[in-house]
Amino acid sequence: MLLLAMLAVGARGAAQAPTSPPPALRAEIAAADSALFAAFNQRDLTKVMSFFTRDVEFYQDNEGVASYAQTKKDFGQMFGQPARIRRELVPGSLQVFPVKNYGAMEVAQHRFCHVENGKDDCGTFSFVHIWRRTKSGWQIARVISYGH
Repeated sequence: MLLLAMLAVGARGAAQAPTSPPPALRAEIAAADSALFAAFNQRDLTKVMSFFTRDVEFYQDNEGVASYAQTKKDFGQMFGQPARIRRELVPGSLQVFPVKNYGAMEVAQHRFCHVENGKDDCGTFSFVHIWRRTKSGWQIARVISYGH
């Protein structure tokens, strides 16, 4: 009897296993991620902020929760520092999941690097971006950044 129950639970879990996102959705989110961080690496604050909804919530394990205004202020301060910070997506880490009637979740890792004492100083962190499909394109409504 126990064996039958375990098999039934296992079969139900396998039937509900996540499927791969449509290739077009993955490509769209990968392109949006790339464009966002091209602007980040160029220190283009206006362009970076165009990727965020006005009601964005930015959750960071070591910083707390930030609004759109706070996120803009934080990026502005970061871009004003002499040490240029660059972001790279960790190859092979990008996962995309559709969010029904809303958009998509992007789950991945990225590295942030700056030069210190003539050498790259990098940290690798995990993140989740909740992308909302809007009339003007893809925008991030929620950010979860962790592993700092």
